[in-house]
Amino acid sequence: FSYPLIFLPFVSSAFVPTASMPGPVRAFAEHQPVTSIVNTIRALFEQQPVGGEIWIALAWCVGILLIASALAMVAYRRKIA
Repeated sequence: FSYPLIFLPFVSSAFVPTASMPGPVRAFAEHQPVTSIVNTIRALFEQQPVGGEIWIALAWCVGILLIASALAMVAYRRKIA
């Protein structure tokens, strides 16, 4: 599961602005977790207002955490059964 997540920063606003990306790549980059997290952290470091972006970033983090923990519990229960 972690291998696809390794490539997400390369298709996000972490290295280049999403406005300079081609259409389909831009659409994907603007709606993935790394972009909202990077934009939030960047705004916090620059002491700029974050707006609603922080809630999107937190929602992505909580969602990924819930899915990963549920999958880990299923795998653990299968292992000990």
